[in-house]
Amino acid sequence: METETAAREALLLRRRRNLAAQLAEMGWYHSIELPDGSVIPGLMTPEYLHRRMDLMPVPGDLSGKRVLDIGAWDGWFTFESERRGASVTALDCIEVDNFLKARELMKSRADYQIMDVMEMSPQRLGYFDFVFFLGVLYHLKHPLAALEKVCELTRELAIVESWVVPDQSPVIPTMEFYETTELGDQLDNWVGPTVDCLMALCRTAGFARVELLEPAGDRACIACWRKWPEFTPVSPPPQLVTARHAWHSGINFRTPRDEYVAVVVDSPEQNLDRFEVYPEVGGFGVIPIWVASSAENRWRVNFKLPLGLSLGWHDVRIRVRGSHWSNTVRIALDLPLDTQGVHVVAVCDSHSWAQGVVNIPPGEISAWVAGLPDNADIQNVKAYAGGLRHDVTYVEPREGVNGRQINIRLRGGIAPGRHELTLRFGSVQSAPASFEAVG
Repeated sequence: METETAAREALLLRRRRNLAAQLAEMGWYHSIELPDGSVIPGLMTPEYLHRRMDLMPVPGDLSGKRVLDIGAWDGWFTFESERRGASVTALDCIEVDNFLKARELMKSRADYQIMDVMEMSPQRLGYFDFVFFLGVLYHLKHPLAALEKVCELTRELAIVESWVVPDQSPVIPTMEFYETTELGDQLDNWVGPTVDCLMALCRTAGFARVELLEPAGDRACIACWRKWPEFTPVSPPPQLVTARHAWHSGINFRTPRDEYVAVVVDSPEQNLDRFEVYPEVGGFGVIPIWVASSAENRWRVNFKLPLGLSLGWHDVRIRVRGSHWSNTVRIALDLPLDTQGVHVVAVCDSHSWAQGVVNIPPGEISAWVAGLPDNADIQNVKAYAGGLRHDVTYVEPREGVNGRQINIRLRGGIAPGRHELTLRFGSVQSAPASFEAVG
């Protein structure tokens, strides 16, 4: 009974949170300070708006920077960013008359885009040094997907502000879902995260650093950086052993998939947690989702592939606690499976190194192959023999004098006798190479 009573009281509180009547009476949400010194009054006073801006780690001089104001509404943050020297794009899901009036009165040159958050992309908007995402998240049915889009567009810093609900669990971040009019008696309110949940959503979206700026009652403002802070290293670098796709262990990644990188790191540091390990790809940092010790001085780390990377090769590196940066390992993003031809130079047993002969069991082949590009890996090189596809377990990173070494584990079911090995990479297939399976 107490639980039901508390739930009813919480629902009544949510429904009473309705600014529609006040906004209708006032007419403007933001107060707009005009060039002639007059002010268009809004629900948010100029003093309140300036105080909010001062809390945000946004430079006073934004000359040469691009700023995106998502959900700009009347446009105060658009015009303030422009006053600081930025080139600004303001975005809203509907055209707001107040913004158009204010832009004309301010003699603003801001680009005004009418676009749903889920339509945002670098292809349509480009990239931005600073992004404002204020008072929008709780209006969205897919908040994490929206934050990923915000992260992808951001190069330096995004400011995320949202309605929040009281924390109900000291351990598990939670979020309320409003199916209809539960929040503010409005149909366009969908979620109410706790502060911890809002910060967790920002980390999960792919931001490197997430800092709570102001928990003010039922609002929270979060600073979300794409890069790790500058630091003075005090310990030797870890050794980055491998960087692979977390699911298929290849080196190729694809956008817009939700991709994760798995790395193996050698470091003598003890008791590392995920907030003491700092992976970076292409200059962007990401907070790991998993850090575990797998052997003495060896660590395994999984993290989201940073959003907003360009097509091509990217360097992965990592540091731990106060260490120097590690060595780099390359991964490929959106590279085509492109080659003029694949040629099997030689086939031998992986243990005896006998040419053209493979013992079964264990049935392990080493082949030397010419023609494979650098982004060939154990996931995109396919091996066939005896009517079966077999497991490629190793692809040498670079081609040597005799080609690249490819290790293959034959599956059960292949019979003793003469077989032909063929390799496929993309749409290209090699000529068969014979070997004798004995055992």
